[in-house]
Amino acid sequence: MTERAYAKINIGLHILRKRPDGYRDIETMFHRIDLYDEIAFERAPNVTLSCTDPSLPVDGTNLCVKAAELLQERCSIKEGAAMRLTKKVPSGAGLGGGSSDAAATLRGLARLWNKDIPSDTLSALALELGADVPFFLGRTSAYGLGRGERLEYVTLDIPFWIVVATPDIHVSTAWAYEHSAIPTRNGGPTLKESVTAHLHDPKRYLTLVRNDFEPLVLRTYPAVAAVKQALYIRGAEFAQLSGSGSSVYGLFRDEEQARGAVLALSEHRTSLTRPGFRPE
Repeated sequence: MTERAYAKINIGLHILRKRPDGYRDIETMFHRIDLYDEIAFERAPNVTLSCTDPSLPVDGTNLCVKAAELLQERCSIKEGAAMRLTKKVPSGAGLGGGSSDAAATLRGLARLWNKDIPSDTLSALALELGADVPFFLGRTSAYGLGRGERLEYVTLDIPFWIVVATPDIHVSTAWAYEHSAIPTRNGGPTLKESVTAHLHDPKRYLTLVRNDFEPLVLRTYPAVAAVKQALYIRGAEFAQLSGSGSSVYGLFRDEEQARGAVLALSEHRTSLTRPGFRPE
């Protein structure tokens, strides 16, 4: 039995304010792309994990193992599982790979162990694992508020080819939050309103849809800035950092230009998502 764990991009990420608990309130649009990890599950006496990426831990520090152990504990499950993670989504790249893997583990093990777990219970467990994890329990795009955990699922049929390129750079999300400024915003439309209203004219996003991590990350990592510039040179209508990076995505009207951008950026890890893509 297998589960796909799809990656996401953030179409805009606005830092709204600092919270009393030290975290930041944000608003963002989460959107899945055609890039995914796969997790295979088999019944076993204990919880174990193997992974195709030898650089990733397979012990209790891995989110898949944490998800399995949390599910066992909260639902009084005595069974175990042997999990095999085929890793394709770059780690620490702003694409939510680890969070998506954790959500896929919750879904997959609930099926493997034949447990009918209410969706609100599963969402609560997901939030314990990370602010992005609840999003990946759904199947569509979502407007995220709070730390990203307050979700409004929406259908977002993006009519463009999406090219994602990830330089071999790890950007710490904690560092990005600590050093990014909180811009002053004087009302106006929400990010959801801006993204949906101009879905067919993404050049409007240049002034309406910001990623507040981007100035810091592009200034600190010239290679990431070069990827964004290359996407525009190759014909992107709009290009932006995803999450805190280092991945950058571009929206292309023309398939040939999109495929040309993938070739031009082949020194990096790339993916291509067709218009109107929806995960299986």
